[in-house]
Amino acid sequence: MTDTTATPIPAGIESPDEVHTRLGTLRFFDGFPDDATVRTLFDNLDFQRAVQAYLLALPALNMAAMRSALLEWGPVNSTAYVFEDLMHPRTVWLTANTSTSYTAIWIDLRDGPLVIEAPPGVLGAIDDSWGRWVVDVGLTGPDNGRGGAYLLLPPGYDGEVPGGYFVVRTNSFGMVLFVRGFLDEHGDPHPAVEVIKDKTRAYPLALADRPPSMRFVNVSPEPMVGVPPADFRAWEMLDEVVQSEPPESSDPLTLGFFASIGIRRGRPFDPDERMRAILTEAAAVGDATGRALTYRFRQPEAYRYPGSTWRAFFLGGHRFEEDGVALLDAAAQFNFSVTGVSPAEDVERIGTGSQYVVACVDADGAPFDGGRTYRLRVPANVPAGNFWSILAYDTQTRSMLQTGQEWPSVTSQDRDFTTNEDGSVDVHFGPEPPEDGHNWIQTVPGKSWWAMFRLYGPLAPWFDKTWQLPDIERLA
Repeated sequence: MTDTTATPIPAGIESPDEVHTRLGTLRFFDGFPDDATVRTLFDNLDFQRAVQAYLLALPALNMAAMRSALLEWGPVNSTAYVFEDLMHPRTVWLTANTSTSYTAIWIDLRDGPLVIEAPPGVLGAIDDSWGRWVVDVGLTGPDNGRGGAYLLLPPGYDGEVPGGYFVVRTNSFGMVLFVRGFLDEHGDPHPAVEVIKDKTRAYPLALADRPPSMRFVNVSPEPMVGVPPADFRAWEMLDEVVQSEPPESSDPLTLGFFASIGIRRGRPFDPDERMRAILTEAAAVGDATGRALTYRFRQPEAYRYPGSTWRAFFLGGHRFEEDGVALLDAAAQFNFSVTGVSPAEDVERIGTGSQYVVACVDADGAPFDGGRTYRLRVPANVPAGNFWSILAYDTQTRSMLQTGQEWPSVTSQDRDFTTNEDGSVDVHFGPEPPEDGHNWIQTVPGKSWWAMFRLYGPLAPWFDKTWQLPDIERLA
């Protein structure tokens, strides 16, 4: 018998007995899912959350991989890892360059405040263990390139704060300092390295009156891998970060995604066989998604000019936000390819800092083929107050392309750098050099690659786009 007093239910609220979806047919008894449907939906929910967790975890994984690589050469706080002879392609780091001498210090504030004495004339930043920007150091920092002492205060610190420092309150205990020194007029990195080694120090605030010595390790000649894996090990690395940092250092939604797959501070990460299989697949799909976002980024506003293949790494600034909205795709494609972030890489700061654009396909929209030859004709009067460069990166590792060449790059600082009569520059890519042998980046048949164009000290024509960079053209 029908209850004539029942409320009429609008369409779309009640579930039919069968729902046909990409997951298959889901079955219900009067809206109650059967056992097979429950298993399917929970597996799908765990998988969806794991893929999103992987993409959210990318910056933290990058930092964890770098930390692991650096600490093979010495302990935290007291060791500076210096690429005295520049960074060679044998160093597998995300989108490093061949034109500046990197120095890194891994910082741990668990024992209290730490003083960092920054050298003059460098470009650098401190990022936390979640891969977020903390403060710039050097030319774009509060010391304005003159050098100075930074006092890093750990989470929850309520002790005395002495004067005479650039004071930085942090949300995490772990972080990394990157600084880059520049080549001199002869293309030599060593004068800047000597200044860095002479002026850089890190020591506990408690030892400020008797600072211990700093250990400098030249890591240029050594193979090193600072790129995170895309398999189950990624989740173990993420768990280490989550266990090592206070929840307040992240945000509830991100930590909620991690907790939903079994990674939560103070609790063991011990997935069962079902969840382990889901996490392994999700890491692979997360990695694949990062590749799709990076190499075929689908937001047209990210591209430098209408119809151009060149696009910015940044969309929504260094926080990847716009009008209070997180730009998830923008953050994922950046963190898939870059370790560390700074607003100096994207803000309009004429004559200071740096700017970057990338091209992942040629002028016809096809992936770059290491067995073919290409040309980039860089117009005259490049708006770079210091110098410009272009590098080729491996599409697999997002690190410098490893070939028979010492450097997979062409820069305006190269000793054999040549220009055309009109001031333009032809940069050649291919397995064999051009006839004159100049301005050539070697590629590898059977491998793909992609390119990044950098300007140091960008000038007004870059920002107002009166100077435009053409696409890379395939010649043969």
